[in-house]
Amino acid sequence: MADKSQDNEHSSDLPGILGIIDSIISRLEAVGLALSVLLMALNTIANVVGRFLFGESLFFSEEVNRILIVLITFAGVGYAARHGRHIRMSAIYDALPTTLRKVFMVGIAVISSLCMFALCYFSVKYIGKVADSGRILPALQIPVYWIYLWVPVGFFVTGVQYALTAIKNLVEKDIYLSTKVLEGYDDTEVEL
Repeated sequence: MADKSQDNEHSSDLPGILGIIDSIISRLEAVGLALSVLLMALNTIANVVGRFLFGESLFFSEEVNRILIVLITFAGVGYAARHGRHIRMSAIYDALPTTLRKVFMVGIAVISSLCMFALCYFSVKYIGKVADSGRILPALQIPVYWIYLWVPVGFFVTGVQYALTAIKNLVEKDIYLSTKVLEGYDDTEVEL
């Protein structure tokens, strides 16, 4: 029974290959975020225990947490887009009639998607510059650019999520904040 509810959480209403892509991204985001948060908690707890019980901190703890913060932040951007949880400033939007709100939502999703893909591109260029610098992390002795590899991945996934939201709004009658969340506020917002 638990498997069916988990499948529904990661299933997609989008047709064909888009639904498959959406479901795969949903599963990867959930697993990646959960594991990262757990690893950060374990790393921090182990560091505190080591410092207070043995008088020695883990020499790599800060760097591991920095890597995990970058991962959580940029995986979380896509996750927030998937669940329609980004900040909205909608005073004018809310005053519009339904058909115009639908047009605006498609436009917002398309523009957001394009911005995310542009940020993905610029972050890849930045990573190239950091890689060329040859910097390494002092404790872990790994190249610094490895930390930032999650940035373009997060931007790309978020761009895909907004593109899928635009498509969902084009093919459905209702207005969607994401592929699974109908527009509305508090009690009127429904996650499918």
